[in-house]
Amino acid sequence: MSDAARPERAAPAQVPPAEPPAPPVNPRVYRLVVDVTYLPVLLAGQHLEVHGREHVPPPGTPLVVAANHVGALDPFLVARALPPGRYLQFMAKKELFVPGIGHIIRAGGSFPVDRSGNDLVAVRTALRVLKAGGTVGIFPQGTRGGAEMQGGVALIAAKGRAPILPAGISRRGKAWVIRFGEPISPRGGIKAVTAELAEVLTGLSGPLGDPLP
Repeated sequence: MSDAARPERAAPAQVPPAEPPAPPVNPRVYRLVVDVTYLPVLLAGQHLEVHGREHVPPPGTPLVVAANHVGALDPFLVARALPPGRYLQFMAKKELFVPGIGHIIRAGGSFPVDRSGNDLVAVRTALRVLKAGGTVGIFPQGTRGGAEMQGGVALIAAKGRAPILPAGISRRGKAWVIRFGEPISPRGGIKAVTAELAEVLTGLSGPLGDPLP
């Protein structure tokens, strides 16, 4: 058969690369970390006070937890405050993922984010967690005591079709207080949702007894 008459072979179909799975959570490591990081609170004669657990959706459904950031213990206190079955996987600054402690953080389900720019890898990882029915934790202020709210929480919640659970962290005497508010729908636009979240977090992190927005 001549080259002119030879039928062309169809190009092999391109198989898209498989999407990596969501970061796994080792329940034993997760619980150990939550318990160990609570020791400084106990040794200081302090305790954790939780309000609004009834606002937390049931486990197995996608959820974004957004909290204000006041101290190094914040992620662990919020994780401890959640009802059983909710494993909080925080988007943590990449500087924490060093040999040793980094392995423990990963075993607990958290994953790194580069706060110097738009970290698309971290965003995709967060979306995989939500797709698997997990719980993503984010500090929308970015840094401790940050005044400016970032729009990443609203963006991830919208793309992951997950409600946002606001969590206000504050101190009252010897009590660390965490107040969960009613979930916020991610629909309505990034700016509008971010503005609503900022207002709600301000109320939740204020003194107990203050009217919530």
